[in-house]
Amino acid sequence: MRNIQLIVAYDGTNYHGFQRQDETHGPTIQGTLEGIWRKLVEEEVTIATAGRTDKGVHALGQVVNFMTSTRIPEGKIPKAFNSLLPRDIRILRANCVPDDFNARWSAKWKRYDYQVDNRPIPDVFKRLYAFHVPVPLNVAKMQGAASFLEGRHNFKTFAAAGGSSKTFERTLYRCKVKEEQGIITVSCVGDGFLYHMVRILVGTLIDVGKGRILPTEIPDIIASHERKRAREIAPAKGLNLVYVNYSEESPFDVFPELI
Repeated sequence: MRNIQLIVAYDGTNYHGFQRQDETHGPTIQGTLEGIWRKLVEEEVTIATAGRTDKGVHALGQVVNFMTSTRIPEGKIPKAFNSLLPRDIRILRANCVPDDFNARWSAKWKRYDYQVDNRPIPDVFKRLYAFHVPVPLNVAKMQGAASFLEGRHNFKTFAAAGGSSKTFERTLYRCKVKEEQGIITVSCVGDGFLYHMVRILVGTLIDVGKGRILPTEIPDIIASHERKRAREIAPAKGLNLVYVNYSEESPFDVFPELI
């Protein structure tokens, strides 16, 4: 048996999230990958993932792994997968990893990016990948608020109901807000994320940009541990899982632009 790691990119628009579910809900990324592998080698596998992205969420660098008895060289696995996968899912790379590697539990940190289209008229080519907010947002205030989110906190305020986490402490190494030609990108790098956490963080930052919340209110909102204090949740389509790290490299070694 070999433990195979895959780096996967996908457009989540047409999928009911990553995690396999009853087919009546619609296709999932996990179900599609497992089904294609079954066609390729007639083997049933269970795929583990670094992040169970929600319905409509995208990924540039999702990481999964599974145990297999196939002898297909890992260098040929991406081509085999991609020959049968729908065009909105691509296997970028395959590696053989140690038996104790698990895409979720072995991860050191992850990066998510969220895009907000803040132009009066939305870009038609961004409509599936960015949340359109036509009201002008104060990016400087959003940046000030984002700095208060960084560090190790109890993020219960920013966790949606329905998650499986029993603890709420996480470290947000970086929460960076930048704007370029009307597109606002919120980059969040952390050692773990709660259910809908990034989307709730972004929704809160948008409220700051609209003037509904002052940047200096963020520490009190965090300390309250009350979900109602972070009112908005940004739509799934603007969220992208960019990268999952398994080494001792810091986020700033991998992404110096986030410094």
